[in-house]
Amino acid sequence: LADIAAMGAVPTALLVGLGAPGTLPVDWAVALADGLRDECAPLGASVVGGDLVRAEAVTVAVTALGDLAGRAPVTRAGARPGDLVAVAGKVGWSAAGLALLTMASSESEVAESALVRAHRQPEPPYRAGAEAAEHGATAMIDVSDGLLQDLGHVASASGVAIDLDPTGFELTPLLGTAARCGVDPLDWALTGGEDHALAATFPAELGAPAGWRLVGRVDAGAGVTVGGQPYRGAGGWSHFTAEPPVP
Repeated sequence: LADIAAMGAVPTALLVGLGAPGTLPVDWAVALADGLRDECAPLGASVVGGDLVRAEAVTVAVTALGDLAGRAPVTRAGARPGDLVAVAGKVGWSAAGLALLTMASSESEVAESALVRAHRQPEPPYRAGAEAAEHGATAMIDVSDGLLQDLGHVASASGVAIDLDPTGFELTPLLGTAARCGVDPLDWALTGGEDHALAATFPAELGAPAGWRLVGRVDAGAGVTVGGQPYRGAGGWSHFTAEPPVP
């Protein structure tokens, strides 16, 4: 659904294919269906079909549908030099929550943590996608693999360079956990990923719409930099490596 929002559309429906062994508890499948319903409901969307088959392992395949209301989709390929880069939603919270879960000695230690909730149940800013499209966004993407990684796709598709301002991010909610973990909170914001925020580019004369935070700009060139410098570590999650990047 966040991918649908990232193209400027309003999510409308899901098609779900579920493969499972005969030993799968019915309660597990019902809980999955309940979760899909609950995520769709605030958007007026629903599960409208799919397929159910026997399989050796649980496999869930989801196709999300949306409505562009007659607009052209906002792709990754439209960013232009001079555009501003902005983010809607949280960045870094999920990574911080994962770090807390990794360190916790008991569930009670993290049960009330907003960061852990952000990791376990992300809250994508679904409505911000269509609002950005109406405002004139030139490119947009769902931040699921890390902001640097995903903006790299925008830079590559658009044939531009993107430079992020390291002072442009709201890091206050991450500071305590970052100090405890010995991590620079900016690293989580840049590479953490699974908050499912949205990142978009906007013409400078338009600025970003309400609810979006300016974090950088588009220049001529290639690649993504932070404060004019190449980032020193991995930019996020790569789907084609055997191991996740070390934070």
